[in-house]
Amino acid sequence: MNATQWGGMGAIFLASGVEWVEAFTIVLAVALTIGWARAAGAALAALAVVAGLIAVTGIGLAVVQADIGLIRAAIGLFLLLFGLRWYVKAIRRYAGRTRLHDEAAEFAETRKAIDHAETRVAWAVAFKGVLLEGLEVWLLVVALGRTISYGQATASALAALLAVIAVGLVLRKPLTKVPENTLKFTVACALLSFGTFWSLGGLLGEAQVWPLGDATLLLLFAVYVVAGRLAAFKLRVPMAGVQGAGA
Repeated sequence: MNATQWGGMGAIFLASGVEWVEAFTIVLAVALTIGWARAAGAALAALAVVAGLIAVTGIGLAVVQADIGLIRAAIGLFLLLFGLRWYVKAIRRYAGRTRLHDEAAEFAETRKAIDHAETRVAWAVAFKGVLLEGLEVWLLVVALGRTISYGQATASALAALLAVIAVGLVLRKPLTKVPENTLKFTVACALLSFGTFWSLGGLLGEAQVWPLGDATLLLLFAVYVVAGRLAAFKLRVPMAGVQGAGA
């Protein structure tokens, strides 16, 4: 495999891992209320929907024949929009303008919300939580799978899911040790790098725009990392300025 494929698989693994950690936190909170069997059933139902979407989309992409340049440009634009959302949030958190995301707090809030809920409502909470996080993973697989390999993209997302489940079952508590905010910033930089590389390359031709080829991805990644850190430093405010701010 080349550098682009390894980079794409790594980005999907990390991004999917972040989404699966959030989903596991919700499922765990529900499991402690209605039991593991029912909570796991809700999670599996949601994952089945996501798996179906990935399978159907993969077949559709294999059937549709289109200009690869235009496809890469479209995928690149999507990755720019998707990555920019995480990038801005990460910068604001590093700058102290938004509180760092707290899995323990999310776990406590979910437990509180379903403590007095009926079993069906709690089941729906687990299903919806896993489905919403899973849809983000599906979008990433679709975006990167058409350019690297749909099988590789799917395998990366699945590997991240299994890793989170394995660690989560051992710890049996919110994965608060996972540096989620740092992961989101790193993944955002990777997605923006791929987005920039593919959008401009797809529209204008990779050879003309990026004479260094795949090595350009590393340079773009470094630029986004440095720019993000500098922006966070410039925007930094005292922690007292964010008291009461939402995550």
